[in-house]
Amino acid sequence: MREGKWNQVIKEVLLITGGTALTAFAIASVYDPAGMVTGGFSGLAIMIKQLTEPLVPGGVPLAVTNLCLNVPVFLIAVRLKGFRYLVKTLYATVMLSFWLYVLPVIPLAQGDLTLSALYGGVIMGAGIGMVFVAQATTGGTDLIAAIIQHFWKHYSIAEIMQVVDALIVLAGVYMFGVSMALYAIIAIYLVSKVSDGIIEGLKFSKAAFVITDRPEELSKVLMEEMSRGVTGLPARGMYSGQDRSMLLCVVSRKQIVRLKELVLKTDPRAFVIVSDVREVLGEGFIEAK
Repeated sequence: MREGKWNQVIKEVLLITGGTALTAFAIASVYDPAGMVTGGFSGLAIMIKQLTEPLVPGGVPLAVTNLCLNVPVFLIAVRLKGFRYLVKTLYATVMLSFWLYVLPVIPLAQGDLTLSALYGGVIMGAGIGMVFVAQATTGGTDLIAAIIQHFWKHYSIAEIMQVVDALIVLAGVYMFGVSMALYAIIAIYLVSKVSDGIIEGLKFSKAAFVITDRPEELSKVLMEEMSRGVTGLPARGMYSGQDRSMLLCVVSRKQIVRLKELVLKTDPRAFVIVSDVREVLGEGFIEAK
């Protein structure tokens, strides 16, 4: 295996290891003490622990339940998708159960449901985002969704996951009440937002579309003053019927104010449209290695 591939493997292993540790900490130290069910196998594990407390001292451990629920799902997934497809997910699932078993419980929110939803959502979102960056999952409902989607291809995995997680949250309503489910929705929303931010690397930028009568002069100013590339696009005013030029320039969030100043100084009659850009690949932004 080439050195570059080894570096990639090491990076993915570290991401999965760290991400599952954060996820396990959120489950054991935030959600479980609060009795908050946020969907997934972690939510099922919390409910099973609560149900088995009269039978087993302290209830069935979260690590044991998580592993037992994932084993049959993995066996089915291996048969449908092949083992190589699931190697990283298998490692992530084992590591999640390992961290749930060894990490000490440190109640962060001290029974405060609002803080539990906030802390748990941010910590778990960061953990899941790291695992997703490594192109793996932690098993659970996302793997179940992939299996179901194998047979019902007219539904997306995201749609199936929403249904499965909704059923788990509804079961949590029966056990812990409606109020707890509402807090769980906040946590789920935060998990989604934070994990998306981790996956995209928080590399948000701004795209400026400038319709101007001075395209050559303005593009030269932008390239010289801001060291950013400018792309000229043909445009036509449908009301006037005149051909015009539209310039496209992508800059960082900090540079957008300077760009607008330069545009208005060069061509006060320019028409400027500014939009958010979630991710930019290429020179000056995220470059391929």
